[in-house]
Amino acid sequence: MFTDGWYLMPVAAFVEHYGLEHVDISLQAMHAITQRHTAEFAIRPFLLRYPEQTLATLRAWAHDPSFHVRRLVSEGTRPRLPWAARLPAFVADPTPVLELLETLKDDTSAYVRKSVANNLNDIARDHPERVLATLTRWQRGASDERRWVIRHALRTLVKQGHPEALRLLGADAPEVELIALELTPTALRIGETLRIAVTLRSTAATPQHLIVDYVLHLPGARGRTRRNVFKLRSQTTAGGETLRLVKRHSFAIVSVRRLYPGRHRIAIQVNGVVLGEATVDLHGAEA
Repeated sequence: MFTDGWYLMPVAAFVEHYGLEHVDISLQAMHAITQRHTAEFAIRPFLLRYPEQTLATLRAWAHDPSFHVRRLVSEGTRPRLPWAARLPAFVADPTPVLELLETLKDDTSAYVRKSVANNLNDIARDHPERVLATLTRWQRGASDERRWVIRHALRTLVKQGHPEALRLLGADAPEVELIALELTPTALRIGETLRIAVTLRSTAATPQHLIVDYVLHLPGARGRTRRNVFKLRSQTTAGGETLRLVKRHSFAIVSVRRLYPGRHRIAIQVNGVVLGEATVDLHGAEA
C-alpha cells in the first residue's frame, strides 16, 4: 500500500466519485484495489447510499482469503476514520459494525486486528459503554493477540481516566505517591525539547499494575486550553517499589499541531488519577 500501490490511488478515487451508479461492479473493483492499495475511503459513499447491500458484501468479505480484503471490512466501516467522511448512521448506532468486528476479533493477521482495535477506539468516543461491554466479553478466554486488541481499543478511554476501562486492564485505584516531578528546563522555546523526570513509589504491600501518563495542558487559540495525554509507562510494580521514569517531549512544530507561547502545565496521571503537576514557560522560536 505505501510502497508499490500508490499508482492505484486515482483508480480508487474514480470508483469513489463515479461508481455510485454501478454498485456491483464498483464493489468488485474495490475488492481488487484493496489488495494492491486501499479502498477504505472509496467504500464509504456506498455505505451511505447502499447500506444494506454494502454491509452484506462486507459480511462475506470478512471471510475472504485475502487479509487486505478482511482489513477493508473493519477499516472501511470506522465511524470516524481520520481524513475521511464520517458515517453518521454508525456514529449513532454501531451495531452493524460491532457485528463485523466480532467476526474479525481473532483474525490471523495483525494488520486486520489493529484495524479492529482502531475501529473500536472510534466507537468508544460515542458509545463507551457498548465498547466496554463488548471488550469485557472478549476478555474471557482471550489469547495474547486478542488481549492486545483490547488494550489498543481502550487507549482513548484510558487516557481519559475511565475507571471501567482501567479496571478491564487490571489498573485499579493506585496506591502510589509522587516523590518528584522535575521539568528541565523550566523555560524553553518552540522547537526545543523538554526533559520530564518522574519518581513514583508504591505504597501498596502487594504488586499492582500502573498505567502512568503525563497530561499536557497547553494554550490554544483565543485563550482556550487544550489537553493532550502521552504515555510514560505501563507495568506491574512490586509492593514498595520505586519507579524512576524519564521522557523527552519535543515542542517542535509539526503540521498537525500548532503551538502557542505561554505557560504549559504538565500533570502526572496514574491509573486515571492525577498525582501532581508542574509548569514550564514556552516562548516563541528565535527569529
